[in-house]
Amino acid sequence: MSVMDPSTPATVRVLITDDDANIRALLQDVLETVGYMVDTACDGQEALEKITRQPPDLVLLDVEMPVMTGWEVVTKLKADALLQHVPVLMLTSLSRAEDKIQGLDLGADDYLTKPFNAGELLARVRSSLKRKRGDLEANPLSRLPGNIAIEREINARIASGAKFAVLYADLNNFKAFNDRYGFKRGDEVIQKTAQILLAARAIGDFVGHVGGDDFILVTTLEHAEPACGKVVADFEAMAPSLYDPEDKARGFIEVTDRKGVLSTFPFVGVAIGAVTNERRPLTAIGQISALGAEMKKVAKRTVRSSYAFDKRTY
Repeated sequence: MSVMDPSTPATVRVLITDDDANIRALLQDVLETVGYMVDTACDGQEALEKITRQPPDLVLLDVEMPVMTGWEVVTKLKADALLQHVPVLMLTSLSRAEDKIQGLDLGADDYLTKPFNAGELLARVRSSLKRKRGDLEANPLSRLPGNIAIEREINARIASGAKFAVLYADLNNFKAFNDRYGFKRGDEVIQKTAQILLAARAIGDFVGHVGGDDFILVTTLEHAEPACGKVVADFEAMAPSLYDPEDKARGFIEVTDRKGVLSTFPFVGVAIGAVTNERRPLTAIGQISALGAEMKKVAKRTVRSSYAFDKRTY
């Protein structure tokens, strides 16, 4: 029986962060021997940059490091909606109970004291990954919070009584893109869309992934329209790069359906339906979702990327 969990080892990415090169090499050897993909960082700042650029499935994190400590890295990860679901296993020579408690209180998922046993390390890694796969709040493709977290966020906004806006976004002509280029290329579009939405958020905003090509951004009234404008502009600038040179030059793709009919489709675009409680109360997720779907239909009337706000008072 393999020491690995049922997931495919080659798809599991682990980031090892330790300022001791010998420890990094030892950990890398243990993990790669059983099939994990491994990357390394020598301090907390480098780790945070790598995690932000491409979130791993698990972080092995030393506590006492130069530039930025492991505790500081954990604090930053758990404060970020995109990264807070990345499991963190802390490795340290600190053996005091207070040190372990501090790491767990900051959001670390587990704690292992140096020197460690390779078997125990692998068992804790498998346990952390298993918990992650059971966490339904994060979408496995985009790493954004999923439906459970989205519902909790919107309910909290409703309960607060504050003014807020919910932006529902999905993609135009995405099925045609998948038919033309395949699902792997389609997954890359989803990931880039998530990055564009994250780049448009302001402090305190929430970005979630409903599933497929459907996303949500929850923000303030003041930031709602600027966020829509940035998402549309950034997506339009990015879209041509998704296509092969001949399709990019033409400005459209040709796709044959199941009946053998050849049709043309413009580049993928983003459609955003915006709902706010500026003119009328929003009291339930079902109400907000229905209004958002209506506004997305309005936005989709435009061939290219667009957004539409619900300004009705009833």
